[in-house]
Amino acid sequence: MQKANNVDDAGIGNYANLKRLAYFSAVVETGSFTAAAERLGITKAVVSQQVARLEADFSTSLLARSTRKVVPTDAGRVFYQRCALILKEAADAFDELSQSAQAPSGTLRLTAPLDYGIAAIVPAITAFCRRYPQCKVDASLSDQSLDLMDGQVELAIRVGWLTELHLQARQIGSFRQLLVAAPAWRSQLAGIQVPQQLSTLPFVANTALRDPLHWSFSRSALERQNVGMPSVLSLNATMAVREAVRHGAGLSVLPDYTVAEDLQSGRLVQVLPDWKLPSGGIHAVFPAARFRPVKVRAFVELLQEQLAASTDGR
Repeated sequence: MQKANNVDDAGIGNYANLKRLAYFSAVVETGSFTAAAERLGITKAVVSQQVARLEADFSTSLLARSTRKVVPTDAGRVFYQRCALILKEAADAFDELSQSAQAPSGTLRLTAPLDYGIAAIVPAITAFCRRYPQCKVDASLSDQSLDLMDGQVELAIRVGWLTELHLQARQIGSFRQLLVAAPAWRSQLAGIQVPQQLSTLPFVANTALRDPLHWSFSRSALERQNVGMPSVLSLNATMAVREAVRHGAGLSVLPDYTVAEDLQSGRLVQVLPDWKLPSGGIHAVFPAARFRPVKVRAFVELLQEQLAASTDGR
């Protein structure tokens, strides 16, 4: 029993001594005690002594020494792989801790869809710059998805259904899809009771969507209707579709954030409000990386605050 305790104590003591692991790793990576000492900014004697103690603690030769170079033994190679992971985790932890104590600064480069960017991202950017005056924002608002892997963008806001499954993403909100029309269509809509009756009315198609003419409506878990719409006009931008609907071109399905003010003011009316269309997600998407810059995290948190506030106000 006493022996087991001694082994545990020795193990805990050595694993906690990150400096000794760092000395050993530096020797393996540089191939000599002298080069390792130069990298670490300490004397060769200290490096040699600490590595020797590491070997003595476990009665294991970790390095094979010659007059020309130092190479790891089989046990040393296995141990080095573990050490490299431990040291990387420690460095990342210190980096994250350091960043958490810093105020956001620098230029935040982000991208978002044009319609959502105008409706939600621009107000969030304005609030972000007021809250963090040391930050600047370079935003690209476009319906074309930019490549996050080229290093030019630190954050993308995606609206809808994610297809970039290889990237890191976090859902920060959601939106509803609403069937809307101009008030001039009220008389034609008076007799419409169920979605299937919509197929007789003109529809403005948003060709930026994958399937802009087929929609699935539901009123309960058991009551669903799929409808194919007759397109009278096709446009490839959400804001253009909204303008066409405002001017009476026909009905269309639009995200709630693009028509909220129009519905409130009466410029548009919601059609069949008892029937729901599938909701979509709002995601913050990041390039693959272990840790994200403080400015990125701060912007996402602020945007999420604003989305939560707007949802509460609905």
